Amino acid sequence: MKIFEAMAREGHEQLIFNYDKTSGLKAIIALHDTRLGPAQGGCRMWNYECEEDAIIDAMRLAKGMTYKCAAAELDYGGGKTVIWGDPKTKKREALFRALGRYVEALKGRYKTGTDVGTTYDDFIIALKETRHVGALPEEYGGGGNSGIITAFGVWKGMKAVAKELFGTDSLQGLTVAVQGLGKVGYHLVGHLVSEGARVIASDINQENADRAAKDYGITIVDPEEIMTVECDIFSPNALGAILNDESIPRLKCKAVAGAANNQLAEPRHADMLAERGILYAPDYVINAGGLIQVCDELEGYNKERAFRKAGMIYQRLLNIFAMAKAENISTAVAADKIAEERIETISRVRRSYVGE
Repeated sequence: MKIFEAMAREGHEQLIFNYDKTSGLKAIIALHDTRLGPAQGGCRMWNYECEEDAIIDAMRLAKGMTYKCAAAELDYGGGKTVIWGDPKTKKREALFRALGRYVEALKGRYKTGTDVGTTYDDFIIALKETRHVGALPEEYGGGGNSGIITAFGVWKGMKAVAKELFGTDSLQGLTVAVQGLGKVGYHLVGHLVSEGARVIASDINQENADRAAKDYGITIVDPEEIMTVECDIFSPNALGAILNDESIPRLKCKAVAGAANNQLAEPRHADMLAERGILYAPDYVINAGGLIQVCDELEGYNKERAFRKAGMIYQRLLNIFAMAKAENISTAVAADKIAEERIETISRVRRSYVGE
């Protein structure tokens, strides 16, 4: 892999390799763009097949965080950590204390927290070595379960979708197909049912499906069926890359709006959705609630403030939909343009020296 060429092509500032002999830690920290502020992005632990896979994943995720922070109007840039190792067998105290020291060595240039393969407990350990950790439990000054605020933001985003499609932001009487009933999907269903929407849902984990059916009285279908359910809004809240050449022609919805990351298998699939007349709520905009909570933690967590910020997802999506129509572009391209314009504008505003 030609690393410097990849960094130049994708706009990355730093790629930092970290190895600790005592714990066996092998971690890569990717910093994409810090013009808006310190890089923000969680730490993923995964048993990659090779070093190149780990590098590519770190760089891809870091770039995504740049756009997510910018679109959410947060003064943070994009970063990501990946730990190369099996989270089921390699975790121990020394590993996350070592990671914490490497993060601390960046002196606030990068702030991290949980992601796939890591938990609250891992970062309570890392907290012993660095101040630059978020996504913590309430008893450690954090916001607790980020799935709650993420679901709240997705619900607000769905209301913007309804406003765009039907002229009213009420979800009453609409049919919503929810894929995934985990920590976000379950709470999202609560919002939808309370507003009078008809919910059809699925989950590969039968316990999740049974709990949601019992608590909310929703209809459960087989996971293979959920993408072909006739509905107003399809809401993916599980796997990424589910919007692809095979799945998009099978959709029977008017819009896609959900919390799953990287829903588009490729950027061109946003155009495929538009060609079919399906309104797409860009994933990194509508699912930003958890990020908003983590960034608020770093400033001294205030729940009311964090939820107010998450509620702004509604207007951000309406702005994206308006730009997409005005410029005849996909909503995904519109979201990217808005994020890029904010980075350029704010970084220029802040270029003047104001003193120590």
